[in-house]
Amino acid sequence: MKHFRLLIAVSMIILLFDQATKLYIDAHFRLHETLPVVKGLFNLTYVRNKGAAFGILSDSVIRIPFFITVSLIAMLAILWYFNRLRQDQKLAAWGLSLVFAGAFGNLIDRIRLGEVIDFLDIYWRSYHWPAFNVADSAISTGVFLLILDMWREERKKVRPDHSSLKAN
Repeated sequence: MKHFRLLIAVSMIILLFDQATKLYIDAHFRLHETLPVVKGLFNLTYVRNKGAAFGILSDSVIRIPFFITVSLIAMLAILWYFNRLRQDQKLAAWGLSLVFAGAFGNLIDRIRLGEVIDFLDIYWRSYHWPAFNVADSAISTGVFLLILDMWREERKKVRPDHSSLKAN
């Protein structure tokens, strides 16, 4: 129960923001409509993604049960791992909370719509990154924090602990 308040708080904030922005886009944009925000760099573009990242498995007949099952398994694995975190692993707790919340946000879309609403369109000239959403942003940020935490944990193992040496 060490970090569970963080998980609940982060999940609620991300879920509310994710679902509110998706509902707004769905209500105020036509599919494929684009609104430039920063010319030459960032648009709001309403698209729907039936697959995973980059449209993977978007044409598969098993995509909906597959993605729902994978999301639920991932969320359960996160909860299991979350319970094993040490009290000092705050960065990992933040990372897991963000990944959990993002997976939950996209799971809601898959159950409700059979696909995910994406609308954040980053690009440079004619090179567009695939559109994404708040949940995807939370997942990416969470994965970055988890990698950073793993790197810090490895450095702790390699670096000798001088705190146990007594001064002469």
